[in-house]
Amino acid sequence: MKYRQLGNTDLIISELSFGTWAIGGSWGRTDDAEALAGLHRAMEAGVNFFDTADVYGDGHSERLLAEATKGKEDEIYIATKFCRAGDIFDPETYSEERVRAYLENSLKRLRRDRIDLYQIHCPPLAILKDGSVFAVLDKLQREGKIRCYGVSVETVEEGWLCLENPNVKALQVIFNIFRQKPLEQLFPQAKEKGVGILARVPLASGLLTGKFTTASSFAADDHRHFNRDGQAFNVGETFAGLPFAKGVELSRKIRWVEERRGNMTRAALRWILDQEEVTTVIPGFKTLKQVEDNLAATEVPSFTAEELQQLQQFYEAEVFEYIRGPY
Repeated sequence: MKYRQLGNTDLIISELSFGTWAIGGSWGRTDDAEALAGLHRAMEAGVNFFDTADVYGDGHSERLLAEATKGKEDEIYIATKFCRAGDIFDPETYSEERVRAYLENSLKRLRRDRIDLYQIHCPPLAILKDGSVFAVLDKLQREGKIRCYGVSVETVEEGWLCLENPNVKALQVIFNIFRQKPLEQLFPQAKEKGVGILARVPLASGLLTGKFTTASSFAADDHRHFNRDGQAFNVGETFAGLPFAKGVELSRKIRWVEERRGNMTRAALRWILDQEEVTTVIPGFKTLKQVEDNLAATEVPSFTAEELQQLQQFYEAEVFEYIRGPY
C-alpha cells in the first residue's frame, strides 16, 4: 500500500481507502459479518482511512467501524459527515448546537474522542456562501473534538467556494472515468491551496465494473433503484448522473481499459490513482471479494499518456452531454 498526504495536514493516508455507505444501508441486503471481514482485510492490507457518515444506515456504518477498529484508534483514521440527519436547507441545521449534537452522536457511535476528518455532507450552495458553519467547525477544532474538517460537494462551483476558506482541508468529490470535470480547474486549485481530494463514486455505482446489462435490476431499498433518476437526492450520486441504459452502453465502449489490469474495476480505480491531485479513492464494498478486487487496483499498471488522452476524449465526445444534475 502506498500513502499520500491529505493536503497540508499531518494525515498520511492510504491511496486506496474505503467508503462505508454500502455496508450501512441503501445498497440492498447487507451482512455485518461480511462487512467486518472486509474492514479487517482492508486494514491487514495497509488501509488506514475509512469514510462514513452519520446517516449511513442511521449510524450503522459508524458502529461497524467502531467494532472493526477497536484498539486501533491511533492507527486508523476515520472521516465522517453531518447535516443530512436534519433539514439541509435550514440554517439551524448548521448552528453550533446542532453541529455539536451531530458530532457527539458520531463520537459515541465510533467510540472515539476525536474525529480525524469531519465533513459537511453535501450542503446547499447557500449554506456554503453564508459560511457560518465554518466558524462552528473552527471552534470544535480548537476544542480538540475534530482534527481537521472538509466538505463533501456535488459541484465544481461548490468546491471553488470551499477553497476560499483556508481551514477547509479536504474536498470529497464525485470523480471517475465518466465524471472528469473536476480535473479541469478544481483539482489544480485544490492542490495549490493544500487541500486534499477524496474521490467518491469511483465506479459510478457499479457501472464501471462492467458487470451490468440493461436488464440488471436492484432491490427496492437500493439507491440504484429508488434514486435512479434523482428522486431521493442528487442524481449524480447514482450512476454518476448517467441514465442507466446509457451508462451500460458507455461502459461497454471502454472494455479495453481492463487489458493488462485484470478487470474493469481495477482499471477504473487505477485511472483515479493516476491523477496526482487525488489523495485517496474511496470505493464502497459489501463483500470480502469486492475488498480484495479493489485492493488489487494498487498493483495493476498505470495508464499511459496516450490511454489517458483517449479516455479524456471519450468523456468529452461521448459521456459529458448525458450527465444529469448539478455538476
